[in-house]
Amino acid sequence: MRRRDALLLATLAAMRPARGIATPVAAAPFAMVEVAPGIHVRQGVHEEATVENQDGIANIGFVIGSASVAVLDPGGSRADGERLRASIRERTDLPIRYVVLTHMHPDHVFGAVAFAADKPAFVGHARMAGMLVQRGEFYRNSLADVLGIEEAGDYAKPDLLVEGTMTLDLGARSLRVQAHPTAHTDNDLSILDEATGTLWLGDLLFVDRVPALDGSILGWLAQTKALRSSPATRAVPGHGPVAVPWPAAALPQERYLGGLVRDIRAIISHGGDIEQAVATVGLAERDHWMLFDDYNGRNVTSAFKELEWE
Repeated sequence: MRRRDALLLATLAAMRPARGIATPVAAAPFAMVEVAPGIHVRQGVHEEATVENQDGIANIGFVIGSASVAVLDPGGSRADGERLRASIRERTDLPIRYVVLTHMHPDHVFGAVAFAADKPAFVGHARMAGMLVQRGEFYRNSLADVLGIEEAGDYAKPDLLVEGTMTLDLGARSLRVQAHPTAHTDNDLSILDEATGTLWLGDLLFVDRVPALDGSILGWLAQTKALRSSPATRAVPGHGPVAVPWPAAALPQERYLGGLVRDIRAIISHGGDIEQAVATVGLAERDHWMLFDDYNGRNVTSAFKELEWE
């Protein structure tokens, strides 16, 4: 190899980013919606993860107090998290004290890497750390297949675990975090800002996009019923509009999930099997939900396995 060519190759190698280190790029802030004083939400798109949307498919956001900021779900990828952080810094230079992870699904938590340098407390359900050990690497590899390994981002292991309820003090503003029994997943949190009557529900509430069951259908219905007694007047769903009236917005989800339970029980009582259920249950709901065909069959399968052992 000629000396000139060797020098060129060495120069190019030196310019290539090291594996695991993202090339720093200034992130563009999101167009956020302030749904109540100090509560800012970015609406996710009703799509599956793609390179174009960078897994920005969930509703994510932050709450500003007088002394600090809490992130409520850091986003679905490195870029999603970086843009959320830029959106915070566009509005305040207060420290980011908490990053709340409403549950373990990648579209809600893989932007956590963007906040590592802030050294916040990562808040999660007491069961979440164990579930991330079981599924975290699988989720990251699956997302990397779509976005690329560096762009996928990564979750952060929660270091502030919630059992029951916990209050996060942001300065002149407190958020009440509640850990729920198994519902959408087995590690769901909800967050109530009593000052504004705003209930952040993560994926305990889907609006417009069909619910996705990864826990217990009976538990999900029970937790939704329990949350109806909340003093909140508005809710932020995990997917759907940035804010909806509470508890009225829960009705379509309850209708859908309750219909699955009713129809699956009827099939089981008549000796039917899971294939029959998948082929028939829930189809009357198709026109009411986006991505229905992507998730209804999975929901029916999961619910059937739960209900056949009642």
